[in-house]
Amino acid sequence: MNVIIFGASGMVGQGVLRECLLDERVGRVLVIGRTGTGVEHAKLRELVQADTADLSAVADELAEYDACFFCLGVSAAGMSEDAYRAITYDLTLAVARPLAEANHGLVFCYVSGAGTDSSEQGRAMWARVKGRTENELLRLPFRAHMFRPGFIQPLHGAVSKTRFYRIAYTVLGPVLPLIRRLAPNHVTSTEQLARAMLAVATAGPVDPADTPHVLDPAAINRLAAQHPA
Repeated sequence: MNVIIFGASGMVGQGVLRECLLDERVGRVLVIGRTGTGVEHAKLRELVQADTADLSAVADELAEYDACFFCLGVSAAGMSEDAYRAITYDLTLAVARPLAEANHGLVFCYVSGAGTDSSEQGRAMWARVKGRTENELLRLPFRAHMFRPGFIQPLHGAVSKTRFYRIAYTVLGPVLPLIRRLAPNHVTSTEQLARAMLAVATAGPVDPADTPHVLDPAAINRLAAQHPA
């Protein structure tokens, strides 16, 4: 399986890249982003460019990829709806549409978030925009799965690019085992999220009862447990 990763320099993307490089089922990994990851590996290729949505450099080879793990995203804190939509909705669809056109069999895994508003009518701006993005992805002619993690525990050196989240993870780190025991369906890890995405991507045609197109933390953790490294 050949995969494309967007957002590999972020916390979730770091975890996804690590698991893809470790997984023997993955033959090639293409990372597209504005900054390099600093990772070197025989099956890794990086395309660093200012416009992440510009796929012209690899347009002729898009059909060769079996899955796309879209981990790129920003916090909505302090952003206007137009600015947040430009990154969350416009950029995501600018990438997804040519991928769907090139390969209807591609599996597109989108990292969304718990609380996303599928109705697109709620009061929370970020949830509406995420909901609209999910809905449009699910309409495209490829197999799309929306991953809605809650609290994500960074493992294996994965670090958030957002200062507030880095502080939060540092503060909450000592009590995470307790949080996991008290609320196991609200906590996942970068490793579990990545393994669940790989499980979906390698599953072939799936039964929605077993692998829904919208996955909450409980479904993410269940898939990760069923498909360990």
